Amino acid sequence: MTGERVLPPLSTWTAGGRRHQIGTHFIFVRQDGPVHGRPVTLLHGFPTSSHDWAAVVPALASAGLRVTTLDFLGFGESDKPRDRPYSVLSQASLVEEIWRVHGIGSTSLVAHDYGVSVGQELLARDPSRITRMVWLNGGLYPDLHRPLPVQRLLHSPLGPLVAPLTTQRLFARSMRAVLERPLHDDDMRDLWTSICRAGGHRAAPRLLRYIDERRQYAARWTRSLEGFPGPCLFIWGPADPVSGAHVLPRIRARIPRAQIAELTAPAACGHYPQLEAPETVTATLTGFLV
Repeated sequence: MTGERVLPPLSTWTAGGRRHQIGTHFIFVRQDGPVHGRPVTLLHGFPTSSHDWAAVVPALASAGLRVTTLDFLGFGESDKPRDRPYSVLSQASLVEEIWRVHGIGSTSLVAHDYGVSVGQELLARDPSRITRMVWLNGGLYPDLHRPLPVQRLLHSPLGPLVAPLTTQRLFARSMRAVLERPLHDDDMRDLWTSICRAGGHRAAPRLLRYIDERRQYAARWTRSLEGFPGPCLFIWGPADPVSGAHVLPRIRARIPRAQIAELTAPAACGHYPQLEAPETVTATLTGFLV
């Protein structure tokens, strides 16, 4: 067993939300904090779920923010259709529909990993709707994205054959390759449980098509990132081998007005700052959003 547990049990997290029918599918959504509080929406990464944010949400809600979290289609407690051609564009439309259903107009947006692509698409559609933007480690620039070997394999023609063979042990090994600080065994187990619910691990090759979309929409999404006129914060784990320290020089050069919180002490963070340094991430988010 490694590290200290940072997340509440998955069952506790899911009990605090509900599945809403959005179109033809059911999507897991949580609403925390005062209903009339300043809205903030948290977008999770691949291959996990909104549970990633569970150590951060209570403090944001206590600070008076109305916090919306969701599991994208194909993730966590949301539906995982096997015949669905998943796309970032459709996930962005899903977020917009959740905003409509819950009466959310303008909102701050916090995005990590896969969620940064969804966030970039949302910015490209309507930047005036986003009041503040926070980015955590993710492939903001496709030429700087360095996927793990297992992601390359799952994204290859062999992916549909390999995905069903994924186990908790293999998942934990992949996670440890991108984490600089250890994660408790129970947290790791819950992350895997969320992924493999309803056979979700089999959808990985289709979900990983976002790598192709990042290249396809690179110009559009880069413009949305660099042209966002509102306050912007990057909370970054530099020890991340996928989207780590090598991304920061470009951010500093292209978005010089942005605030950057590089998580280096007491030890550098990797790909999941909200799991590796939840207290620091929570304090940084609260200071920026409230």
